[in-house]
Order: sequence, then C-alpha cells, then structure tokens
Amino acid sequence: MGTTSKKKNMEIDFQDNMILLTRKYLKRKIMCPETKFRHHIKERQHVLDLLKRTVECGESNSALLIGPRGSGKTTLVNSVLKELSTIKNFKDNAMIVNLHGLVHTDDRLALKDATRQMQLENVVGDKVFGTFAENLSFLLDCLKAGDKKRSKPCIFILDEFDLFCGHQNQTLLYNLFDVAQSAQSPICVLGITCRLDVIELLEKRVKSRFSHRQIFLFPGENSAPEQALNGFEERVELFKYLLRLPDNENINRVEEQYDDCMIDSQFGTVWNQFIDDLVSNVTMINILKKMYSLDVNERCFRNFLAVAVSTLDEDHQRLEINDFIEASKMFTQDDKVLLLEGLSVLEISLIIAMKHETEIFDGEPINFETILNRYNKFANQNSSIQSVQRPVIMKAFEHIKNLELLTPVGGTNTRTEKEYQYYKFLLTPEQILDALKNYPSLPTEVKQWATNSLQ
Repeated sequence: MGTTSKKKNMEIDFQDNMILLTRKYLKRKIMCPETKFRHHIKERQHVLDLLKRTVECGESNSALLIGPRGSGKTTLVNSVLKELSTIKNFKDNAMIVNLHGLVHTDDRLALKDATRQMQLENVVGDKVFGTFAENLSFLLDCLKAGDKKRSKPCIFILDEFDLFCGHQNQTLLYNLFDVAQSAQSPICVLGITCRLDVIELLEKRVKSRFSHRQIFLFPGENSAPEQALNGFEERVELFKYLLRLPDNENINRVEEQYDDCMIDSQFGTVWNQFIDDLVSNVTMINILKKMYSLDVNERCFRNFLAVAVSTLDEDHQRLEINDFIEASKMFTQDDKVLLLEGLSVLEISLIIAMKHETEIFDGEPINFETILNRYNKFANQNSSIQSVQRPVIMKAFEHIKNLELLTPVGGTNTRTEKEYQYYKFLLTPEQILDALKNYPSLPTEVKQWATNSLQ
C-alpha cells in the first residue's frame, strides 16, 4: 500500500514538474520570438548583404528600415545578426552597438552606452571626460583611427530612429553619418523606425550625409512564392507551432537553447496531440478568426497566447477553450470602453450627461454649459452626490476632451469662449453601458442615471 502511494505521488510530482516546465518553455517561445524569419525575403537579403559587405569588404553604409509597428523590423534585424554570427569572420571582428530611442533619450546617454558596448572604457583608462564634446571627440577618433583593413567593422543599430531626430542639433546622427560617408573605417548605421516621413525629420546637414537607402516592410506580405497559405491559415499554423513542445527530432536542439526546460519526450508527444485536437475545435477556430479580423499584428497574437499559457499550473494542467475565450477578451474589448473604466466618478458622470444630452437632441453638438446644467440637475436631485465646484468640473471636461472622446465642430474658434465651444460626442450608448458594467465602486445613483432613458 505504501509503495503504491509513493509511486502515485512521484507520478503527480513528475506531472506537476512537466507542466511548470511546459509553461516556462512556451512563454519563452512566445514572448522571445525566434530569429527564424518567415517573410520579407528580399528586404531581409538586402539588410544581410549590407551588413555582410561592411564586415567582409570594409564598406561603410547607412540605411533605414521602415515599416508599421508589428511588421517584423526588429525580428528581421535579429535574424540577420543571428545568421551572420555563425560566420567566423563576422563573429570575431564585427562590433554591434544597439541604441534605442526610448532608452537613450539624449546624445550623452547614447554616447556613454555606445562607449560601453564598444568596450572603450579600457582605452580611456583613468582619463575623465567632462563634456559631451570631449566624449564625442574621443568616440569619433576611435572610429576614424586606422584604415579599412586594420579597423574593426562597427554596426550601429538605432531602434526608434525617429526619436534620435529629436535630440539637440542631431549631433550623434550627424557624426555617425559623417563617419559612414567619409569611409575612413568600416561602419554601418542602420535605423529602425515606423515613421514614413522620417527623412523629413532630418536636418539638412544630416540629410546630406545620409545615403538615402530606405528599406520598406509592409505587413501581411509573403515574399516567398512557395508560401501558398493565406493569412488566416498561416495564423493557425503559427498557433500550433507556438504551443507545441519539441518532438524527438528537435529535443536536443531545444535542450541546448533552454537547458533548464528539459521536457520529457513522451509528455511532449501527448501535449502536441492535445494541441492538434484543440485546433480542430470549431470554437477555437472562431476565436482565432475573430482575433485575426481585429488585428493581424503578430505581436498582439503572441501576447494573447502568453496570457492563455500563463493560466497553466499544477491545478490547471491543460489549456481549455475557456482560457482562450477569457484571454481574447483583453484584446477584443473596445479601447474606448477600457478608457472609460479608468475615469473618475465625476468624469463618468459627465460622460453620462453627454449621453443623455446627445440622445435628447438627436446627436446635436454639445458644449460645456449644457453638460454642466444637466450634471447639476442630476446632482441636485440626489443628496448623496457630493457637490463639485465649477472649475473642477471644467477640468474634468477638459480631460475628457483631451482623451479625444469629444471633437470640435467646425474647428476651434478662438473668439468663442471655451465654455460655449461646440463638440461632437464620439461615444455610443452601448460603449458607455459596457464600461459601467465593469466600473469598480460606481455609486448606485450614477449607474441608475445612466440606464434611465432621456433625463
């Protein structure tokens, strides 16, 4: 009896451990996209050749990789760098400097991090640079030192490139492009941005030193002719790929990549069969279709899967349809409804006043005075509603306007006092009522006022 019980406990512990490892492995797989790139074959080859020529031939280049968010720009660059890292000459000689516009908010920070990534602190020794100009001068001297044959090729990857254009005098961009144009040492400057008008953001002196090489990525393109799948079929295949565990053929490769996620092959086979069955479920397909119709962005889809996978634990060892239904709600819910749920009670009350005013006058424009009168009428009839001073209500109204839930009618007239400026209300009654269902601790009087018709 004791042996049987002990064996059963070991099986439970094994199963629990496998589920935790599975969750860890899948979350890594989903949230840290592999460097295998499936689209934009021509554009990828262009970037690959550009970086390869910098290292192998000593060329100096500059280029911009442009495309909307989620089109795969960063994944493309990472896949190129991953492939080039397998080439010994590139791995041994090339220096990669990654700078990000959201992190390096001015040239001083960017310069400091570039110096660190290029491992130039050792060259500096005990010398202390007091000014940005001295730091820049030192970095440029290091870049320009030597010649094409003796200098180490350096590749600068500037993510959110458009944000660097906002730096004072665009000093960093000017000097990087100047070094690339002078071709004193092999350097490649590759900017990544979602701004189609990014060239117009460059100052004239910077623009004159840029090569004007632009590589565009358009979402949803299959550049490889052999990829005959349509968009949704490919999304289903991606769903299966991201949720499957490594089979016997790939288990060794995966263990090398995730050495702390060694999953039993027999467990993996059972899990993969379960995922295949899940894809054949009509409800699951409908969820995927709805997600795809709302947003073809792969990043959003990966976030959706990550939320579902996060539900796995010792007590919940299978991904159920309901897990995906609940996860999809986070990504299919109206953005304006989510926005309303974060407003104050006063702001929600003004929204309700706008709803009633719009319904009574059949969609006619509204202004602050009409909304104030309707709100005051409601507040005076309900003793539990705390009275609020006019400036506070005005500030709440301005906040609603700044959230773009109101739009000026006929433009903003500077001669009209702001209390009497007319606006079009952009919310539907359904959106307001949906938001109120999930609004925490909303006074009963306010909720009743929202559902009462035309008052």
